[in-house]
Amino acid sequence: MTARDAGTRDESPGNTNGAWEKQGNIQVVEFRLGREQYAIDLFDVKEVVENSTITRLPNTPPYLKGVIDLRGEITTIVDLNQRLNVIADAPVMTSENRRIIVLDEKMTAVKTGIIVDEVSSVSTFEKSSVDRMAASLGQDDSAILGIIRKKINVREKEGSELVVWIDIRQILRDIGCMVEMGNGDVPPEPAS
Repeated sequence: MTARDAGTRDESPGNTNGAWEKQGNIQVVEFRLGREQYAIDLFDVKEVVENSTITRLPNTPPYLKGVIDLRGEITTIVDLNQRLNVIADAPVMTSENRRIIVLDEKMTAVKTGIIVDEVSSVSTFEKSSVDRMAASLGQDDSAILGIIRKKINVREKEGSELVVWIDIRQILRDIGCMVEMGNGDVPPEPAS
């Protein structure tokens, strides 16, 4: 069984096949957009790479930044700041801190990466620390799975930080980069 098979995808809040159970854990990659912390499912990530020169493509939406050559493979780059309408803080992040999260190719129609301001960590949270209701209030965007309450220590006192857990699969569906598959299916090979 692979890590993907053992993942939490079947019990994720975005799953419509059953109820979200508050028992168990979720594993996510945490990153920053502007001043806020965000996270995506660890099992949707292939790797994290440094920011590199992006070749812009004509006549594409602003959030499609272009393509990069990642070890000989053309990779489409999506800017989550622009796709999620996150207002950048001044001063603008330097390209030194920005990272590209390359997504698992099993779920994308084309090799895809998302550019973020900074990757923080890979974290495991109890499902009971996820608030799904707060994310759904007044939201037109179905890409938010929930709000994670992350316990932190500040000056020897325990507090919490909020992390927005987003459904990268829904974002990819919205922009046409997602391969729709059933369980166990693999994406079709590109035509030669």
